[in-house]
Amino acid sequence: MDHAAAGPPDAQSLPGCYRHPDRETGIRCTRCERPICTDCMVNASVGFHCPDCAAGRTGNGPAPAASRPRTLAGGTIAADPHLLTKILIGLNAAVFIAVQALPSSFLSDMVLIGRWPPAPFVPTEGVAEGEWFRLVTTMFTHEEIWHIGFNMIGLWFLGGPLEAALGRARFLTLYLVSGLAGSALTYLLASPTTATLGASGAVFGLFGATAALVRRLNADMRPVVILLAINLVFTFTWANIAWQAHIGGLVAGGVIGFAMLHAPRERRTLVQYGACALVLLVVVGLTLLRTAQLT
Repeated sequence: MDHAAAGPPDAQSLPGCYRHPDRETGIRCTRCERPICTDCMVNASVGFHCPDCAAGRTGNGPAPAASRPRTLAGGTIAADPHLLTKILIGLNAAVFIAVQALPSSFLSDMVLIGRWPPAPFVPTEGVAEGEWFRLVTTMFTHEEIWHIGFNMIGLWFLGGPLEAALGRARFLTLYLVSGLAGSALTYLLASPTTATLGASGAVFGLFGATAALVRRLNADMRPVVILLAINLVFTFTWANIAWQAHIGGLVAGGVIGFAMLHAPRERRTLVQYGACALVLLVVVGLTLLRTAQLT
């Protein structure tokens, strides 16, 4: 994705390049956040670096919060910035193979279902019966090849840049909490006897966080908006799609992504993980509410 400088704000508000103070610029180094002009910026995997950070030196401007290089969100830069994305894809693929190879009881134990069997039978399965693990297992479960194909393509193209921008711990937190939010909203609004499955909630969470990343980098938002709009059209027009998971994941991912990428530097960790905790609290609240309704 090409990154663009900020639009034409008031010239008086723009700082000068830390190496060329007479050159006003809206671009900042994604490591140390010093202002850099177009002659000084060095292309990086996420955004741009100043010459000092690109060379591994410590300049005279504001230093990073830690001596180790940091991602845009303050995470540690890894040798392979896409490792977790690959692992998540591999885990989804492994569960898909298991679904195809093992008896149908395996799939039945993995899907999200509120309460089963329905009245007049006595329910013995479902989240309402204490099987909260289904809120997680459903995020890695697919039955149809087209379903896992679409979700893994989305995970690869959205997950890679986000993992590089957030760092591994923050990216994994974003993915899991977004998926849980999608599961919780599905549990709350869908029929308790309808089984749902798939990583769509987590992938839509990556959509929400990608919008926050594009905004943080002052890049063109239109491609993300168009792609998201197309996916939302499919969400509400195709049959047998749990739109609740898509919307729940999207909202959670947007909130968490914005908090992680726009948190004030001096309170970054508190804001980032505080937002995750808040979303998790909502997930627990929705789950308890639905369980009370069903029991």
